[in-house]
Order: sequence, then C-alpha cells, then structure tokens
Amino acid sequence: MNKKGLISIVFLVLVVLHQDFWNWDNAKLVFGFMPVGLFYHACYSLVAALFWAFVMQVAWPSELEKWADAESDQGKGEIK
Repeated sequence: MNKKGLISIVFLVLVVLHQDFWNWDNAKLVFGFMPVGLFYHACYSLVAALFWAFVMQVAWPSELEKWADAESDQGKGEIK
C-alpha cells in the first residue's frame, strides 16, 4: 500500500471516530471532574494533530516548494 492510500484510510477512520455516539449518554467523569465525551475529544484532538503532523512530514510536496523558491529567487533584483 502506498502512502496516499494509508493516509486516506487513517483519515477515514478518524472521520468515523469523530462521531462518538457511544459517549452521548455516558455520565461518568474522568479524573473526577471531566465528562467522558470531553476527555474523548481532547484525546481525539491530540491524535488528529499528530496525524496531520505526520502527513506534513511524509506527504508534503517539497518539489513544489523548491520550484516556488526558485521562482522567487529569479525575480530578485529586477525593477518592476
């Protein structure tokens, strides 16, 4: 499986996990003060942030960034 396919599958899993219908009626508290749903979404947010950081490291189009930097370097010093 290529990187794009793996990223797409993990993204879809995160979309499904975002709908935490199993916590809607749960009145338990985590650490004695935090509702389970809020704790779940705090953990979910951390996982999503780590996932997108991973995606940026793995799938960032660095060749486009190099191309854009080369284009801006060519334009330096010209009077417009």
